[in-house]
Amino acid sequence: MSTPLPANIKPRMSPFQKKITFYGSGGPFLDGYVIVIVGIALTQISPQWNLTAAQNGAIGAAALFGLMIGGLIFGYVTDRVGREVMYVIDIIAICALSIFQAFAQDPMQLIIYRLLMGIAIGADYPIATSLVSEFSTREHRGFMVGVIDLMWYVGAVVAAVVGFALLNLGDDGWRWMFASAAFPGVLLLLGRLGTPESPRWLANQGRKDEAKAVLKKVFGTGTDISEFLAEIDQPMVKTKFTKILTGKYLGRSLFCGIFWMLMVIPLFALYTFGPQIFEALHITAGLWIEIINNLFFTIGCIPALLLISRVGRRPVIVWCFAFMTVGLLLVAFAGTSMLWLIILGLTVFAVATGGPGILSWVYPNELFPTEVRASATGLATGISRLGSAVGTYFVPTMIVSLGIQVTMFIMAGLCLIGWILCFFMAPETMGKTLAEASSVGE
Repeated sequence: MSTPLPANIKPRMSPFQKKITFYGSGGPFLDGYVIVIVGIALTQISPQWNLTAAQNGAIGAAALFGLMIGGLIFGYVTDRVGREVMYVIDIIAICALSIFQAFAQDPMQLIIYRLLMGIAIGADYPIATSLVSEFSTREHRGFMVGVIDLMWYVGAVVAAVVGFALLNLGDDGWRWMFASAAFPGVLLLLGRLGTPESPRWLANQGRKDEAKAVLKKVFGTGTDISEFLAEIDQPMVKTKFTKILTGKYLGRSLFCGIFWMLMVIPLFALYTFGPQIFEALHITAGLWIEIINNLFFTIGCIPALLLISRVGRRPVIVWCFAFMTVGLLLVAFAGTSMLWLIILGLTVFAVATGGPGILSWVYPNELFPTEVRASATGLATGISRLGSAVGTYFVPTMIVSLGIQVTMFIMAGLCLIGWILCFFMAPETMGKTLAEASSVGE
């Protein structure tokens, strides 16, 4: 069907791999978009509705609780029914809920719509990342899956620009902010239509001829598909959610979920309540501050994308957590009196999150086999979002009751725990096929 390339020649990504990487990253783009836009929208909603700190926290955290639910439920559903159908349905739901949010009449309605939006986006995490990873090869898997995280930050940058622009529309600007997510959602939906089912998933269902037909259709005859064929020839394994909760896979599940959680608690706090946090630090939270802050998070993903395929996954995540800790400690020690140190600390933290951010998508898809890959990614999503939702809910109250300096020390402590976890548990999967990386030697 194809001729393997010599070992010293790295194959190029096929046009189909580029396409599925781009459209597969659309869900995280929308996640970054809706997480950041709510922080800007709340600057209008809070005075209009006279929101309390608890209500601010609930609106900010609602989508994160939804992400937890969506990842946990639909990861398993995706392993059972396949990636193809779910890949489209969840985007339709995101588009519809974007419009519904714009017509919310009170805090409770908005919280419900944000919760449902989070469920839809949370569903996309295991769906899209499983599909992208299962169409990848060992040479490009880190890059292909890692781009998904990069697009989260791109969505955040775009949201900052759009959000501040729509503030100029007057008192209803926040409604247009929420509705604006439907526009990229529709474009994403059109791009995903016609995407075939994962050949690895088909093969594990015993549909090996269909799997080979998909490979022939999307890769033609000019791409080495021996890695795919080797997995297709393996025996079927039934999907059991309990598999990721037992033996060595339990350790991997906890590692993926906990390091992801420890990374996103301070990250989402800065994104969701960035304007409030900047104000507490005596920094004017205007458009350019928001955009520059978001750009540093985006920039950090670029070296991480390159390094995980050159120096390995483990050293990247260990060193990045160390720098994240240092960055937030600088902010905490600076208090509100040393602006240059605050900016330096926030910059170090933002750039360093690129490594754990990229690997929060790569690791769950590499460390688990096809029959439970989406379930494991969904579980990791659920653990991370549960922690981040609880943390985000309490951030406004923490700033008021404990002060910004103590809040930053707490965030730095979480990053330190993440460094300890990764130092002792982070595995190396660079250069391995999916079958090799997900094997536990049993």
